[in-house]
Amino acid sequence: MHDLVIRGGTVVDGTGSAPRLADIAIDSGLVSLVGTVTQSGKREIDAKGLLVTPGWVDIHTHYDGQVTWDKLLSPSCWHGVTTVVMGNCGVGFAPARPGSHDWLINLMEGVEDIPGSALAEGIQWDWETFPEYMDSLERQTRVLDVATQVPHGSVRAYVMGERGARNEAANDDDIAAMAKIVREGVEAGALGFSTSRTMLHLAKDGEPVPGTFANRAELMGIGRALGEAGHGVFEMASDMTPAEDEFNWMKDLSAETGLPVTYALLQSPIEADKWRHMLDLTDQARKEGANVTAQIACRPTGMVLGWQSTVHPFIANEAYQALAGLPFEQRLDKLRDPAVKAEILASKPRELNVLAMILTQGFDRMFRLERENGLEYEPAPEDSVAALAARSGRAPSEIVYDMMMEKDGRGFVYLPLLNYTHFNFDHIYEMMQHPATVLSLSDGGAHCGIICDASFPTYMLTHWVRDRSRGKTLPLEQVVKMQTQDTARLYGLNDRGVLAPGMKADVNLIDFDKLKILPPEMVFDLPANGRRMIQRADGYCATIVSGIVTFENGEETGQMPGRLIRGPQSAPTTALAAE
Repeated sequence: MHDLVIRGGTVVDGTGSAPRLADIAIDSGLVSLVGTVTQSGKREIDAKGLLVTPGWVDIHTHYDGQVTWDKLLSPSCWHGVTTVVMGNCGVGFAPARPGSHDWLINLMEGVEDIPGSALAEGIQWDWETFPEYMDSLERQTRVLDVATQVPHGSVRAYVMGERGARNEAANDDDIAAMAKIVREGVEAGALGFSTSRTMLHLAKDGEPVPGTFANRAELMGIGRALGEAGHGVFEMASDMTPAEDEFNWMKDLSAETGLPVTYALLQSPIEADKWRHMLDLTDQARKEGANVTAQIACRPTGMVLGWQSTVHPFIANEAYQALAGLPFEQRLDKLRDPAVKAEILASKPRELNVLAMILTQGFDRMFRLERENGLEYEPAPEDSVAALAARSGRAPSEIVYDMMMEKDGRGFVYLPLLNYTHFNFDHIYEMMQHPATVLSLSDGGAHCGIICDASFPTYMLTHWVRDRSRGKTLPLEQVVKMQTQDTARLYGLNDRGVLAPGMKADVNLIDFDKLKILPPEMVFDLPANGRRMIQRADGYCATIVSGIVTFENGEETGQMPGRLIRGPQSAPTTALAAE
């Protein structure tokens, strides 16, 4: 008798093969048979009419703090994710010297918009070194598997103190000490090392992330530590300026160590076609023997603007600022007052930088997110607030104000900041077809006050397979493979991402017709009543981790089979015996 049998589902196995009707048997946390299962199971699930896929493997999250107190790691768990990789972009919480905790929190809060008060109350800090952090994670239970990377910012500050925090140049002794810590972290089970080289990533005090200006000697020295440890991905966020200089050390590092180097790639609103040049450089690096991969997103970096968001169009408005400190319900009472509304609309914002002006006054890039037929993340230019204003004769600021007042003051306005220069997803489609890209950048757990892209895995199926009307769609089997086998393989997780005998039994059962991303909500459920934006989904009939059902019809079962992943995971050498 099998532990679990899933019967009669449409299996999309993660390899890119066409969907097929099959049963799946699971034993001891592994898939034991895919095909016709004649033996019964201790539990059986009727999957007729449902998609049966591997669990999603999300390789770009920021649950580094949340993982220490939250057993669910929502919102990712609500979207069929069964494995997350955190420690991205050079920020994290280990190693951590006593006395540096507040600094690390401020770094994470500034870069990833995670409430510092929540981190301060939620993290218990029973570690100093990176191996001790790993041990702490391993002692906890959770619904899904977690893996992490060693973050440059924490390592640099640990070794160099104030010099490292302020991005002073590292000397040879500094580099050797950092390399030693990174190697120890990887040997303890980290899947790699991450760094940030973009001016978009600033600590709460406005300082760039430690490592932003690290020179070739520092980067190569740390990268060689990964090579000595025998495994590890070198992950980074970078402005790629100048791109050729970045690629020189990236390809040299990968060619020398044999390890993958991966970088975030989004379409820039300033250099709209730079992404093509980046992929050309990636191709060239691969031809020269380097393993370089671009991490791409399936939709824009979408700011969700509302009265409770980190940013909204009136945040710098003097008349609004007089109300900003009020509790939300009291603030809403004021905002409903026509006289207050008129005063705010008549008031001018203070002087702002270019980015802040886009976020508050970029009405040509603001859209209604929630429509009659669902959420619209690929809106047309004629649907912008500016276009609506031109047609109606109303001020765009008034239209935005009214949108935000919908749903009892909890309405949202969508502002796609990056990856949407030409107001369509055609470039994203091209990126997805490129052999040197991997689906990523959900930022699960981060940007709590303005973005909720942890819904990416669900969006891939709803928009890119089923619903897109403004361009080409993607085959179901390709989309499943992109966020299972492909993401898992980049990080050496060869034991998952495919439904085949011997593979880890992480599974989603999905009602494809009913699959839907629900509207974002602002909730205050983090420690210290911290704020975060969440999105749930309909259509996940069950999520299974290591053969254990963790969610049924969107509700948690209370089972906690998730584990800490230590290092690369081998694929099964032989298939398990069939019945």
